[in-house]
Amino acid sequence: MERIYDEDVCCCALNRIFGFKPRVALALISSLGSASQVFRLKAGELDRLLGTDAPARRMICRQTLSDTAEELDGLYGKGYSFIRIGSSGYPKLLAECEDPPLGLYVRSTSAPESIFNDSTAVAVVGTRDISDYGKEWCRKITGALSRSRPAPAIVSGLALGTDITAHVTALELGAPTIAVMATGIDSIYPSRHRNIAERIASTPGCALVTDYPPGTSPLQINFIRRNRIIAGMSHATILIESKSKGGGMLTARLAFSYSRDVYALPGRIDDTRSQGCNILIKEKVAESILSEKLLVESIGLKFREEAGRPDPAETVRAMYMEKYCEDKISRLSRIVLHIKKHRGITVEELALSLGIPYKEVLECTALLETDGIISSDLLQRCYIRLK
Repeated sequence: MERIYDEDVCCCALNRIFGFKPRVALALISSLGSASQVFRLKAGELDRLLGTDAPARRMICRQTLSDTAEELDGLYGKGYSFIRIGSSGYPKLLAECEDPPLGLYVRSTSAPESIFNDSTAVAVVGTRDISDYGKEWCRKITGALSRSRPAPAIVSGLALGTDITAHVTALELGAPTIAVMATGIDSIYPSRHRNIAERIASTPGCALVTDYPPGTSPLQINFIRRNRIIAGMSHATILIESKSKGGGMLTARLAFSYSRDVYALPGRIDDTRSQGCNILIKEKVAESILSEKLLVESIGLKFREEAGRPDPAETVRAMYMEKYCEDKISRLSRIVLHIKKHRGITVEELALSLGIPYKEVLECTALLETDGIISSDLLQRCYIRLK
């Protein structure tokens, strides 16, 4: 058999041709028995199946196979791989969906079988415009999943906000993470996440994944279609924050349509970034997240308590004991302990509660934020930042 009629090459070529209509290609493969048989059809048979004017009809030819074989050889030479639907490395859960891609391009140091089919996968998705509340809970939830046994693969989309927070948290805790991209496997978007993407690609058990051919640009529609892969390969999907419309909402609804478990982080009813989560909970599309422990156990994993977190007051004392007098250290300690007890408290509320002049509290919180002990948002709401 000629190299160009190899099933991987033929399936990859059909993925290029029918990328936006995978069901058409899957129907052809199912009817004819293999992807290679599609390219062995005679002109008249192709005309009958696809029509003489169909763009796809003109691309089903020997030249397309030759170009695809050359493309794959180049990718294999760089250590990348292509896994076609029906092969042992293709994600079994994704194959069960109505419109799975014909194949996936993968960058990883591990075998696809061990990445996609040897463990549970959980999608963690949400808005790019993540709040401090959302970021805190994204870290908590991803951290709880990463510490659970067996640790699931954390699946997300390498985007700003929620996605990158989930990926980085998983990497920091030694858990596997899968980034599903909306570009070709040869490019990273956004470019600022290149270093994280390289860490993912070079870490055993982790992977960069896409169904888009090399050279594909980050078009908006690609992100929308990419979400079906995130939802499809995951046993459960967790929505951290989302407006009433957005990619995270689409991913969650797709997961629900695939009969997968969906969970959403409830938020304030007047916060637009929590509207999507609250809507899904109300519609019973998603189950409300009440604690990390309940979430992990609901997914079917064994929850493990986090190692003791550093006491913020002790951290303050250790950090500033050689810099400031006892009075200032005591004031800083009181402030962080109050923030720990009243998460989201504003600078003004802190001043009133503690009986400390507003100007002094503002200076103290600015210092604590600079040194990474707390964080605050535009409304001056304060949160403990220590891990």
